Amino acid sequence: MSRANVIDLGYLVAAVLFIVGLKGLGRPRTAPRGNLMGATGMLIAVLVTLVDQSILSYQFLAIGLAIGIAIGALLALRVQMTSMPELVALFNGFGGGASVLVAASSFIEINELGNSTGQIAVAAAVTSLVGAMTLSGSMIAFGKLQGRLTWNGFRGLPIVRILVALISLAFAVQIGGFQPEGQLSLWLLIAGGFLLGILCAVPIGGADMPVVIALLNALSGVAASTTGFVLDNSLLIIAGSLVGASGLVLTQIMCKAMNRSLLDVLFGAAPSAVDSGDDIYGDQVTSTSAEEIAMLLEIAERVVIVPGYGMAVAQAQHAVRELMQTLQASDVEVSFGIHPVAGRMPGHMNVLLAEAEIDYEHLLDMDQVNPTFKRADVTIVIGANDVVNPAARNDPDSPIAGMPILDVDDSRTVVVVKRSLSPGFAGIANPLFIADNTLLYFSDAREGILEVTKALTES
Repeated sequence: MSRANVIDLGYLVAAVLFIVGLKGLGRPRTAPRGNLMGATGMLIAVLVTLVDQSILSYQFLAIGLAIGIAIGALLALRVQMTSMPELVALFNGFGGGASVLVAASSFIEINELGNSTGQIAVAAAVTSLVGAMTLSGSMIAFGKLQGRLTWNGFRGLPIVRILVALISLAFAVQIGGFQPEGQLSLWLLIAGGFLLGILCAVPIGGADMPVVIALLNALSGVAASTTGFVLDNSLLIIAGSLVGASGLVLTQIMCKAMNRSLLDVLFGAAPSAVDSGDDIYGDQVTSTSAEEIAMLLEIAERVVIVPGYGMAVAQAQHAVRELMQTLQASDVEVSFGIHPVAGRMPGHMNVLLAEAEIDYEHLLDMDQVNPTFKRADVTIVIGANDVVNPAARNDPDSPIAGMPILDVDDSRTVVVVKRSLSPGFAGIANPLFIADNTLLYFSDAREGILEVTKALTES
């Protein structure tokens, strides 16, 4: 079998593993196997690529591999699960940046050899624009998720954004159509894409970050796919297309879960208000203690736990598992209600609970858990706010009106664990906090849940 046939066969096997692995990721129970299949496919792709005759220097590949392993190991050891959204944003950015570097260098080399074609020029232009936007947009998302970047732009930002987009498109057309040999236009296009990514990401608020991360993931896939056209690499085209398509589907799911269109997220103002907790609620809030919650749980037959970003910040997932196990030891049925946009990235709560070794069979998505709240004796909301706000359902004038929520207020008793009455990302009051069947437990999520579990075991 010739070297070319070995490469083609290896790429075919890798592509099949990517597709089958992606299908496995659609179900929590098969997700680990799907992840392993995808990783195996990538390993095969890398090994097959190494036998390609066009590899110039294995020494540089070894150096890059060593650096990558060191950085990856450091991140794996040091990055907490609460910082996983920031890490995902960085990964998306690095993917876009890598695509830009590969496509630009290959385009320049092809031009110098006089082998440039219209297809290669168009692909290089698209990769440069999309990849640069992904890189800079991801850096902005990282800063906002870290809480270190609070700048939301300036009044004339939409006009500047349109001008930069038009100029960038002009450079892209020039590269792809009229002057495919011009390297200066390529660098100007990359600069324009980088600036455009910043201008698009800066005004987006924290509440829309799950959508932004999903979209950036899709863009990184698009950049990888178009890089495949520059390199004439079928596997890269397939892998990038899979990432781009799945990212776009996930983006649509996130938008639907927030009742916002993608255009609203990117170019509209995020829903917000200026309500401040204590002034809005006054003395209408009913507070409780760990001992009182324990008494409610002692007589409960069914308990639903709704996690939110507050659980992630407090790293309370292990304490939550301990509470679940304590309740199950008393024959209490325990399940978790997961909202699609709870946390800072798609699947954030699922990842945290999986880290605490909570079985996926206990995790119910919004459509599964909402009909069951009427049968719940106690629902414990841990650090969630907007995703359980009944104003989205009952108040047509609310900034989050129409957003699908978890109907926790249908439960017999709702216990909300929060450190304060501060609003969620939308910045609006939550009528749930003053409902007749709601009790507020003011505490750090981890410490509070541990106190409840302690009171439950000692009673």
